[in-house]
Amino acid sequence: MYATTVTKPLTFEEFLDWDDGSGRDFELIDGIPVPLSEPNANHEDLIQRLCSYLENHCQENNLPLVPRQSKQIRLKIGIEEKERSRKADIVVFNQEEWQRMKALSISAAAYTAPPGVIEVVSNNWKDDYLTKLAEYEDLGISEYFIIDYAAFGGIRYIGSPKQPTITIYQLEEGEYLPGKVYRGQDKIESRLFPNLTLTAEQIFAMSR
Repeated sequence: MYATTVTKPLTFEEFLDWDDGSGRDFELIDGIPVPLSEPNANHEDLIQRLCSYLENHCQENNLPLVPRQSKQIRLKIGIEEKERSRKADIVVFNQEEWQRMKALSISAAAYTAPPGVIEVVSNNWKDDYLTKLAEYEDLGISEYFIIDYAAFGGIRYIGSPKQPTITIYQLEEGEYLPGKVYRGQDKIESRLFPNLTLTAEQIFAMSR
């Protein structure tokens, strides 16, 4: 679907097929495509390098997971609400779901809750620490990483003085437990990637 304007709310599937010709990235908010800010080069490098690392890690450890960068996630909505989505920095798909999409030749996106999501924090840090946290919890995403490599977040999340921080939220009985915080040489502990040997600083270095 190619169009410069939207005259009626789109479904998630229509949105995935929609293109305004600008080359910009969008999220779906109440059925309307909303443009996203372009990430800076450091942000882009961290996402690309971490996604490649995790993909190799999954293959080497025979984990049934497929990490992919910049994928749309269909959010949970109420009755009669218009559809919404988030374009996450890294989505960790179940391998079975990824193969299902390949077999059907449909747009690669999280139509149902993926096991994990990773967001790299930008200037609009409240989205990652507040809004997306609530949305991903409501959707039932098992593990949510917030990577704040440039210490953008508020001091209630990353401490004072501010320092680069990774926060990992894990779902327990439908709710996220208080996020576990990692800095410097702290080794990352993940349910999705139990054999991960990365430290927080090694992840931050992927932006440099």
